[in-house]
Amino acid sequence: MAPRANWKGFLRLSLVTCPVALYPATSESEKVSFNQLNRKTGHRIKYAKVDADTGEEVDNEDIVKGYKVDTDTFIEVTKEELENVALESTRTIEIDEFVDRSEIDPRYLIRPYYLRPDGKVGHDAFAVIRETIREMNKVAIGRVVLTNREHIIALEPLDKGLMGTLLRYPYEVRSADEYFDDIQDVKVTKDMLDLAKHIVNQKAGHFEPDKFEDQYESALIDLINQKRAGKPIIAKARPRGENVVDLMDALRKSIGREGAATEAPKKSGKKPRKAAAGQKEMLMPIAGKKPAKETASKKPAAKPQRKSA
Repeated sequence: MAPRANWKGFLRLSLVTCPVALYPATSESEKVSFNQLNRKTGHRIKYAKVDADTGEEVDNEDIVKGYKVDTDTFIEVTKEELENVALESTRTIEIDEFVDRSEIDPRYLIRPYYLRPDGKVGHDAFAVIRETIREMNKVAIGRVVLTNREHIIALEPLDKGLMGTLLRYPYEVRSADEYFDDIQDVKVTKDMLDLAKHIVNQKAGHFEPDKFEDQYESALIDLINQKRAGKPIIAKARPRGENVVDLMDALRKSIGREGAATEAPKKSGKKPRKAAAGQKEMLMPIAGKKPAKETASKKPAAKPQRKSA
């Protein structure tokens, strides 16, 4: 089942309008997460909202937003006042312009969303907008309000729908000059460049996300499984960086190493590690629970509530 829409409204290109819904295109719910515990009692830590001066806990209905003017001065802004900041993009994504995809600096990209028609009406208008963008080979730029802030959104066709990518504003992107100005101007010789190109050719491939493994996530799962099984935790040696004394020699050795790595590896009896999708399924079952196969034939019971780790 598709997740709940983050936003519902209308997509408009001039006089062509259709109802649409915006959904998150990514998720981190499968990642291992931790709770903070009291080491002495093993109980979870609870955070309370307290008055900074009196130390007394404050109810949610008494908490308002405030803009800090100086150390002790705040301008209070109510929820109603924020809602009265009338922006058309609160309910409508108005396409303002079309640009070439290559013109969008990657530093401006934030996160992707899926955009699709909302309900049974408007599919024709949605298809017209989608196919126009596709045929023109452009990216549509509009505005949308999410979490009470207006964002720039770039829309481009993806299968039968649209992918919308939130973009940063110019004031959110730092200039590279302050970071790169101190980098020395080094002349790279043709011999070094040729050797480096050879290494690149040996490692050339295609972008296949299914091959990627979140090694840190897998290490966390191994750690949790070992602790559940009562096994001792042995710290692994950290990798060390080596100082390159002779760059040409390092390049030549790299070519030899990469060449050996590309040879057909010997078959091992180990099965490949499970794909990253559904990482939590790799965790050991909690003691006392029966395997899924034994319970499959029985009448399903009421769905239990998820417990925190």
